[in-house]
Amino acid sequence: MEVQFLIEEKNKVKVEIKGEGHTLCNPLVKELWKDDKVDIAGYSIDHSLVSNPFLTVEGSDAKNSLRKAIERLNKKAKDLDDKFKKAK
Repeated sequence: MEVQFLIEEKNKVKVEIKGEGHTLCNPLVKELWKDDKVDIAGYSIDHSLVSNPFLTVEGSDAKNSLRKAIERLNKKAKDLDDKFKKAK
């Protein structure tokens, strides 16, 4: 996965996430909406087979909100992985 920042301002971030799709972007946007500092969070994919997603976040500190949402998703994924390992 490669992330390219297209817009990187205090109140707005737009990134292209190469090699990913709805599987990553949908939960990330849902996690972003849990942040009170986020005003807009969404993504678009022109064509799911040949296009990369473009994620846009707007808010009082957009880049920090994105970073925190990624950290929360990482923690959830690790917790889920730990539960599966214990179930073996």
